[in-house]
Amino acid sequence: MPESPEHFDLVVVGTGSGNSVLTPDFDHWRVALIERDVFGGTCLNRGCIPSKMFVYAADMAHQAGHTGHLGVDTSLDGVRWPEIVGRVFGRIDPIAQGGEDYRHSLDYVTVFNGDARFVGHKVLEVNGQQLTGNHIVVAAGARPFIPPIPGLDDVPFHTSDTVMRLETLPDRMVILGGGYIAAELGHVFDAMGTSVTIVNRSERLLRAEDEDVSAAFTEVVSKRIDCALGSPIVDVTQAGPQITVCTEARDVTGDVLLVATGRVPNGEQLGVTRSGVELDDDGYVVTDQYLRTGVDGVWALGDICHAAQLKHTANEDTRVIAHNIAHPDDLRVPDHSGIPHAVFAYPQVAAVGATEQALRVEGRPYLKAVRPYRDTAYGWAMEDTTSFAKVLADPETRLLLGAHIIGPQAPTLIQQLIQGMQFDLTVDEMARGQLYIHPALTEVVEQALLEI
Repeated sequence: MPESPEHFDLVVVGTGSGNSVLTPDFDHWRVALIERDVFGGTCLNRGCIPSKMFVYAADMAHQAGHTGHLGVDTSLDGVRWPEIVGRVFGRIDPIAQGGEDYRHSLDYVTVFNGDARFVGHKVLEVNGQQLTGNHIVVAAGARPFIPPIPGLDDVPFHTSDTVMRLETLPDRMVILGGGYIAAELGHVFDAMGTSVTIVNRSERLLRAEDEDVSAAFTEVVSKRIDCALGSPIVDVTQAGPQITVCTEARDVTGDVLLVATGRVPNGEQLGVTRSGVELDDDGYVVTDQYLRTGVDGVWALGDICHAAQLKHTANEDTRVIAHNIAHPDDLRVPDHSGIPHAVFAYPQVAAVGATEQALRVEGRPYLKAVRPYRDTAYGWAMEDTTSFAKVLADPETRLLLGAHIIGPQAPTLIQQLIQGMQFDLTVDEMARGQLYIHPALTEVVEQALLEI
């Protein structure tokens, strides 16, 4: 007879934000923690944190040689790529290992290192062993999407999971995609000295952003990086070490191919439907407002159930699920209102709330103001000619509907607008209800609000 499944009070699948579900409320529960890769999930190991460590170095490299307009002559003497890689992962890898070692040290937690799959109703199998749980938290994240391009399966390529660990800096790189991953990594490798070509089927980069931001970003980046835009890919081929991407308009060849065409949730891969959990048309796990799936005791958080796929939303989900499991009579709802995001490319982009095109499609009335950085004193100091802040507001309530910034410090500048939206401040209260430091760059936000 097969062995009976091992039973736990709580089973958590995934150790990104899922690892943080284990608050002190569960110190006396019997817990199983399942991880098929390294502890810490995408953000720590191959996403937010390492990419921004590379981005910061790339920002420094890019600025060298681009200060002549200020009367300052600079040049880039070189980039020690192996040293940069070693610095980034020399800091990150011990954190991941330390997190795993800590969980192994806890008497009430059993760590399973392996690939989990649902094999029945609230039954998981990992390394041939079956587990059940009163509560199961599905926090298995997402993975890179690999598009069905002819020839792609026959050539070596990288994704964001692997490209940051390249041992040597490539001479030429071709990047497929035009979203935030392509934008950020395109900036990194171009700044480091690689000849980069971005291939994107759309005419614009960052197409999901506000239309004015997307257009401005595309214009700025296209002057710096070779961009093959608006032409479908026909196939991908290899001749020796060279990989060629053929589009209907032109052929692009490089030493390294990076596929950065988005990410897909891991729900189907995890086999959640075998437990009765529902997936939507895009493959995301369906939950209610409390993050419960349709199966009693099965919960989901983070990228596996949210198209936003942002660490700060996953962290919010984690706090809510940890509370809701431990306090079933006091259920909470995660706050996903006006989810902010940022793109740490060059130029930087940050946004919260609705885009202008979304409001137009919705048929919702709105007021708009756009203020360039160059209209502020600090913008003069920077000699900035391309950056701006854009705000959208309801003409009756005067509440902010959306805010979009492109330019230096955008992810920092957006924060006061996020706070204003969160606390239902009118644009008038945000503009006049506080003193703005002069001549700080925050004055571009003040001016945009005052214009409305």
